[in-house]
Amino acid sequence: MLQIASGKNGGALITIERGFPDTLDLWLEGYFRFEVTTAISSQRVQRRDLGLFLDFMQAEEGSLTREAWTPRLSQAFLSWLRGFTREDGRRRWGDKTINRITAHLKTFARWIDRFKPFPLGEPTAKLGTLPVGTGLEVDRALTPSERRRLLDAADQLPLIGGRSRDRGRFGSHQVRPVRKTYRPWRNRAIIYTLIETGMRRGAVANLKLADMKFESRLLPVAEKGGYTHAYKVSRQGVEAIRDYLEKERSDDDAHWQSAALFLPARSVASASGVLSARTISSIWSEVCAVAHVEGKSPHAARHAMGKHIIEKTGNIAAVQRQLGHKNAAYSMQYARISDQELETVLDER
Repeated sequence: MLQIASGKNGGALITIERGFPDTLDLWLEGYFRFEVTTAISSQRVQRRDLGLFLDFMQAEEGSLTREAWTPRLSQAFLSWLRGFTREDGRRRWGDKTINRITAHLKTFARWIDRFKPFPLGEPTAKLGTLPVGTGLEVDRALTPSERRRLLDAADQLPLIGGRSRDRGRFGSHQVRPVRKTYRPWRNRAIIYTLIETGMRRGAVANLKLADMKFESRLLPVAEKGGYTHAYKVSRQGVEAIRDYLEKERSDDDAHWQSAALFLPARSVASASGVLSARTISSIWSEVCAVAHVEGKSPHAARHAMGKHIIEKTGNIAAVQRQLGHKNAAYSMQYARISDQELETVLDER
């Protein structure tokens, strides 16, 4: 069986015991035991995707022996995925799903090949991703105009945000007071963090004040899957966070004594000292309404960051480094041109 032992520099080293059955189902169990660190929900998807390949291989080869996994078998599997249709003639798996399955298969194959090379070479090395047509992630990115309007709207929050909605108590000619639970400087800093880093909303909630490295403009955070990624942030983003720390956070910190960077208002009885992802979405929606930006989620800021880095550097590795993609295939999408951009290029001839 597979065993884990101490390697050089204190790292982990996987060893293979003599007589270990060289079949992919057992390699798969070792893979999830020693290598996979993603969330349980993500692991279920990976197991399902890799299980599809094992079922295909068993049906085609009558065996799950590692040596039977060849580059031609990998190509045959992808052809089967693309050609499998339902009774109504529709394809069972779309191109985006096939790309995800391919990414999981490639990672699994590379892991095995590190410890016991395949006779005919790593069997997924030449597998590519499929073009996914319209509806690319890049098409859902914030536009430069939307980014500008959102940041302008965020800057207005300390002046106009959180006004009481009680029309009965306060007439149309009165300046309505700010709600006690409203935190304009926090909300402004959250919008800047989303836009100026490309961070996921869940990661924004996970930020810890003690981990912030403002001088080097790095925001380390525990990402989904349990690994830590450090996002670079713009100078504007750092300044917005510092404004929040100087003007607002201390009052709530005295109540919560929480390690989180962004805190709930102390008067919110149902809070726990940590903002929820849902609260961050609500803050985003409020600012979108002020900025007149429609149909864009917080994730649109992440896509905008990926697109911005590609446009400025042309370097996919730079996108991967900033957004923390473990698989470069997710970063490659930002190198594709959107439908609107293509139309603009054609019309400018």
